[in-house]
Amino acid sequence: MVYKEWLKEWLELYVKPSTKERTYQKYRRTAEKYILPALGEYEADELSAVELQKFSASLTERGMAASTVNGVLFVLKSSLKKAVALGIAHRQFADAIVRPKAREKKVVCFNKDEQKRIERYVLEHNTPYLFGIALSLYTGLRIGELLALTWEDIDFQKGTMTISRSCFDSWENGSYKKVFDTTKTQSSERVIPLPKPIVGELKQLKKQTGARFVVAAKSEYGAQIRAYQRSFELVLRKLHIERKCFHALRHTFATRALEVGMDIKTLSEILGHRSPTITLNRYAHSLLEHKTEMMNRVGRLYG
Repeated sequence: MVYKEWLKEWLELYVKPSTKERTYQKYRRTAEKYILPALGEYEADELSAVELQKFSASLTERGMAASTVNGVLFVLKSSLKKAVALGIAHRQFADAIVRPKAREKKVVCFNKDEQKRIERYVLEHNTPYLFGIALSLYTGLRIGELLALTWEDIDFQKGTMTISRSCFDSWENGSYKKVFDTTKTQSSERVIPLPKPIVGELKQLKKQTGARFVVAAKSEYGAQIRAYQRSFELVLRKLHIERKCFHALRHTFATRALEVGMDIKTLSEILGHRSPTITLNRYAHSLLEHKTEMMNRVGRLYG
């Protein structure tokens, strides 16, 4: 069987019914952009270890990040393993590929001065559309979670916010569609207690907009992710703050939480991580100041 035919069949029959819509679309884009142009015309049984290694090397030579290359190879390997399991191919050699080593992404966040300048800008401009930036700074929401948030998710009496879904931008045949889906993982479904000042701001915001979504926009489905990212980047330019992605707000929240003494278990649950170990490994650098203070306390015993 020609591999391109099997890859399309695998995506439609085995990936689409069993994964989140976002995962399916990501795999499909990966297949169309990288795998099919290079390997699509091969018979499934012709994909030898050497051919697959050449393909992997070609991706690296194009300057792709190791994490991106490994994502492509994961789709390739998964499709070939299923082909073998179903008897469409006799063997698969994806396990023999020598993969590039991916480095742990450096956590980037705003310092305290930058954070306060961003907050002041949002509050002084009193623009409901931008308040999501401040909300992310004090809750650690991912941008997809933020833009899927409706007023039904806010319990003003209890002062809590329920995260039960996310969203992403999608284009079908050149037409934009905002897709709502479940959260990134099951542990990402969570209830976040809100700081009292944020509850007060949200009450005013709800009266001001009357929209369904917390981050209101002209569309009935709320703001587009890419458009909101651009708005955030514009705020940083106006404040002459070095450009950082929206996710830096989440990292900033986690860093400030650790600095004020929040324990790892609590922070992990608020962020929606699968385990406190993930949180600890990701934000260990934020604990340096605390480690220094603890070591200085021990040092006072000297002599």
